[in-house]
Amino acid sequence: MRKALFSKIREALVSVLPITLIVLAASFTPLVTFSGKEMIVFVISAFFLILGIALFNLGADLAMTPMGEHVGAGLTKSRKLGVLFTVCFIMGVLITVAEPDLSVLAGQVDEVMNGTLLIVSVSIGVGLFLLTAVVKIVTKSDLSPLLLFFYMLLFAFASLLLEHGREDMLPLAFDSGGVTTGPITVPFIMSLGVGIALTVGGRNASENSFGLISLCSVGPIIAVLVLSLGVTGEMSYELPDYSIEAALDNGLIETLIHTVEEVGRSLILIMISFGVLQLTILKLPKKKLLQILVGILYTFAGLVIFLTSVAVGFMPIGFRLGTELASFGNVPLVIFAFVIGMVVVLAEPAVHVLNKQVEDVTGGTVTRKEMMVALSVGVGVSIGLSIVRIIFGFSLLYYLIPGYIVSLGLSFFVPKLYTAIAFDSGGVASGPLTSSFILPMAIGACAMMHGADDVLYSAFGIVAMVAMTPLITIQALGFKAVVSDRMRKKLAMARILSADDAQIIYFE
Repeated sequence: MRKALFSKIREALVSVLPITLIVLAASFTPLVTFSGKEMIVFVISAFFLILGIALFNLGADLAMTPMGEHVGAGLTKSRKLGVLFTVCFIMGVLITVAEPDLSVLAGQVDEVMNGTLLIVSVSIGVGLFLLTAVVKIVTKSDLSPLLLFFYMLLFAFASLLLEHGREDMLPLAFDSGGVTTGPITVPFIMSLGVGIALTVGGRNASENSFGLISLCSVGPIIAVLVLSLGVTGEMSYELPDYSIEAALDNGLIETLIHTVEEVGRSLILIMISFGVLQLTILKLPKKKLLQILVGILYTFAGLVIFLTSVAVGFMPIGFRLGTELASFGNVPLVIFAFVIGMVVVLAEPAVHVLNKQVEDVTGGTVTRKEMMVALSVGVGVSIGLSIVRIIFGFSLLYYLIPGYIVSLGLSFFVPKLYTAIAFDSGGVASGPLTSSFILPMAIGACAMMHGADDVLYSAFGIVAMVAMTPLITIQALGFKAVVSDRMRKKLAMARILSADDAQIIYFE
């Protein structure tokens, strides 16, 4: 266990070091000026961030992934589809209700939209779409037509929202698709799909196991769009106090307690559901249950340390970076946003779970390195483009509509495996570090340029952009693989023809 933990710490160090060095390097330039207290808190938070990611990844390997696979395989082997579908729907709802990022989202719109109603609606949306994803796996249906249909439905609701004059709600609605697929839900839901797909079998079982995260990301967006049609008040946004002093003097203990409560509630709901299934269907041996329990403890400790470190050290620094760079000029802000976007995805805990699972399921056809490069480029581009939108103040739809047209169009030309992985990656990449570091950076830049009143319209939507661009970059990776395969086949055929031609005897 100790050896595995040290290995995870090394991986986490490689992930967090780039973003830490970039921020520290920026502090020595004329672009940004940080106080000594800010730098000390940031460095200490980075240290704990590394520890939190390492513990979480170890916990995911020991508990979250095995739990999901056992639940998926056990329910499928029972051959009771009604039980399988019902349990998946209920677990989708319960996990989402307890997702910490969703509570944050609900708190920010509570003045114009009932926060409890928002949480319940989004949770039901995730449950229904998780059920849809499980039906897709059982029936071995293609993912591309389903995604095309649901995104057409999604944009139909978006157009209705425009007709009602509520375009200010669009960024919030699209961001909700990213915040509901957090570090707790991703490993469990992805492994649930693997367990069901491998038990159902079939020639394309590995490919069929992906797609759950992508479909679960659509449900919350549709839920918030529908709720937004009934909103009548004006959207208002009160700029929080992002200072280090506020985080340390007033909110450190509160943040820690709140994080413990949120993470504990999420894991307890999963454990209760798993416990009921263990007693009725799974009946795993005690040794396996002990491993899962130890993994849950690692997961709990890792997430509490990670989320607290982000809230205390990274959120204030992100906001300061946005305000300082915006006051210096637009070009440095866009360039820095692109660079920081490329490295911030390295520190997202769920990304490492996804990359490992992709490499394992594909048998190394898609490597972790390829996945990470594609995700880094995608996230870097998305954050850079989001800053451009903040500068010029145009609608988020100018990005989303062509972006989804390209990504859905690519799905009909690349291998289905790449499409499924790409759409899952979008939900995974927009994790807690994005919402707690990149979003405050965007809010700081927007508040400096246009004031706090424009934040909801211009700064929000950056999570949606982070969720969209990996769809294109990873499918582009698949398109490259298709072209390379065709070139190899042409070269092989040319060699065969050349060899045959060499064997022909010509008579004069």
